[in-house]
Amino acid sequence: MVKLIVGKKGTGKTKILIDGVNTAAHESKGNVVCIEKGAKLTYDLSHDVKLIDIDAYYITNFNEFFGFICGCCASNYDITDIYVDGTLKICGSDLKELDGFVAKAEKFSAAHNVTLILSVSADASELSEGLAKFIA
Repeated sequence: MVKLIVGKKGTGKTKILIDGVNTAAHESKGNVVCIEKGAKLTYDLSHDVKLIDIDAYYITNFNEFFGFICGCCASNYDITDIYVDGTLKICGSDLKELDGFVAKAEKFSAAHNVTLILSVSADASELSEGLAKFIA
């Protein structure tokens, strides 16, 4: 399953994401991962969450990011939830590419039983109809 937390900057997306990560860490029978650009959330997340600073891996676009997520899951079959803060900051702001990424991510998450939650700094009206069904 893929879900999008959508809104312009300053609308509380990160707070929603933090609450979701910590709830998942408490309830999950597997591992929870949070990916962000930088390490701002270090003290906001449960110590049970694997926090990844994506800057350390030189990811610059959606294809590289998709490969990174697949690699994380390939190396750890116990990952149940992946949260991403600032998806467009990580991969670029092309919303058409976000469409393709979410389509691949949906297939991947269904095949591997991983929930993927992405925060996206954009107004819901800016997203395609295909992405609207993923908005949380």
